[in-house]
Amino acid sequence: MEYQWKKWLKAAGIRAIRTFGQTMVAMIPAAVSITAVDWLTVLGTGALAAVVSLATSVAGLPELKETDHGSDS
Repeated sequence: MEYQWKKWLKAAGIRAIRTFGQTMVAMIPAAVSITAVDWLTVLGTGALAAVVSLATSVAGLPELKETDHGSDS
């Protein structure tokens, strides 16, 4: 199984950044007002979600479909 690392890093990075943003947005409504948001917790939770996203991307990304180039046996 051959990966092109630059493509993988780009796809996994984009996925991690999206996960980070989605997690942060999901955490904000827990506060009564924007000034009451615990930004350290929001950022920390977002960062953890991004790390988990990168870790799960190691198993494979659907964005990077492998193509069969014939028999390489």
